[in-house]
Amino acid sequence: MNIKQNQYPYPSRRTAVYGKNAMAASGNPYASMAGIDVLKNGGNCVDAAIAMAMVHVVVEPTCNGLGSDSFAIVSIDDKLYGLNASGPAPEKLSLDYLKKNSYKEIPKFGPLTVDVPGAVGGWVKLHKRFGKMPFKELASYAIDYARNGFVVSPTISDLWESEVEKYSKYKDDKTFKGFFDTFTRSGSAPKAGEIFINEDIGNTLEEIAKTYGESFYKGELAEKISNYMEKNGGLLSKKDLENYQPEWVDPISINYKGYDIWELPPNTHGITVLMALKQFALLGKGKTSREERTHYAIESLKSAYVDTKDFVAEKSRMKYKEEELLSDLYAKKRAGEISKKAKDPKVGTPGQGSTVYFCVADKDGNMISFIQSNYMGFGSGIVVENTGISLNNRVANFNFNEDHANSLLGGVRPYHTIIPGFISKDNKSIGPFGVMGGFMQPQGHMQVLLRMIDEGLNPQAALDAPRWQWMNSKTIEIEEEYEDYIIEDLKNRGHDIKIIKDRTDMGRGEIILKLDNGVYIGGTEGRTDGSVLGI
Repeated sequence: MNIKQNQYPYPSRRTAVYGKNAMAASGNPYASMAGIDVLKNGGNCVDAAIAMAMVHVVVEPTCNGLGSDSFAIVSIDDKLYGLNASGPAPEKLSLDYLKKNSYKEIPKFGPLTVDVPGAVGGWVKLHKRFGKMPFKELASYAIDYARNGFVVSPTISDLWESEVEKYSKYKDDKTFKGFFDTFTRSGSAPKAGEIFINEDIGNTLEEIAKTYGESFYKGELAEKISNYMEKNGGLLSKKDLENYQPEWVDPISINYKGYDIWELPPNTHGITVLMALKQFALLGKGKTSREERTHYAIESLKSAYVDTKDFVAEKSRMKYKEEELLSDLYAKKRAGEISKKAKDPKVGTPGQGSTVYFCVADKDGNMISFIQSNYMGFGSGIVVENTGISLNNRVANFNFNEDHANSLLGGVRPYHTIIPGFISKDNKSIGPFGVMGGFMQPQGHMQVLLRMIDEGLNPQAALDAPRWQWMNSKTIEIEEEYEDYIIEDLKNRGHDIKIIKDRTDMGRGEIILKLDNGVYIGGTEGRTDGSVLGI
């Protein structure tokens, strides 16, 4: 039958999913199935998340890989723990090095864009503290998919094709040979419905499982990574890998209408969500019309975003502390600068006044919000030959200005876009949420929160709801399903509106919430190939 694999001309509706004992939600059915299988076999939410993280590396290589960074918020007995598994720039990399080699800006692709990969270390760190099942068993799902193949899903096939096209200009560059050998077949991306086998990733995952991650940072795999980088002009060294350790951090929060909204602290930009919500809470008082509230939500987000783009960096390098950025006084000051008309946002002064996301809940009421990414699709485009290790390009998130808090400096972590979210109330965990997608992430977080808390939508409906995305200045991209009267009102307020038909860049997320009776309710995106499974 000659069916059209990636065409959906008619709207469809997903209903929320319920689970009495446990739930796994992700952007890929293979990952969700692995998570549920772990939960059924006696694993907890952390075990399930680790298995899902490894599966995602195999089945969604367009969004993450073995060279990714990751972050998590874990709720155990209603206490929250944050994990920052992002890596620093190589010690030998600096602005001076780039300038001496005739760079006018930080490169987006290639060997000089690679930070120390943190995801593998993050999996091990999580498992050592909270895991119950053997690490090797958790890795077995991903290894099986790598060696025996998986069916490529529609969204991933589209992303894969665009990624291969993006890197095609490097097809004759030996530095990128690993990418084309590993992730293409005769130079082409796999189509939806095709079976893809990746023996290299399977072998590497087995080595990671066998050595409990040691090989990746101090053993055979570390040698392969550092040797490949040295051979191809990169600066990531064996010493950089040996010195790496993920970090446990305390999540940060604000209270919005009785709900505590949690994000991870800098170097992530999760604080953007909290700053925007604080301003919106002040501006939204007494305002009931949908169009007016949409305008103020956009302006609050813009105000917070320009601040965090300028201020967020490795925590020790920041000009202003997170307490200053989240203070009531500063929220009032910034909210007072917002008007009924769209404005080109300017940075404030507090001192004066392509990612995968998934979540899991277990039978004991414990939950995890987890996110993992190579950054721009396949990341740097550098894949260590015969290993399947695709390396991130997080160095591209540094600033080329030496006076900026986030200026490129070897050995420190850059401003980071990926952010897991969490909700609690009255010291009781309600659930994890996240929306993946580069700089859309804080915007997606804010919008699904407002849909649930202000409008009372269930997780699935909140994710289904049309979205907007601030691009720059007064330009807003809005999905074509958005209400016409709101779009017209925004135009009248001076917003430059661009109607978007392709929803790929509007974020892809999942949500799990725990109801008062202990039952879980979950949702996933119509913008991706996700699934929510409850037991």
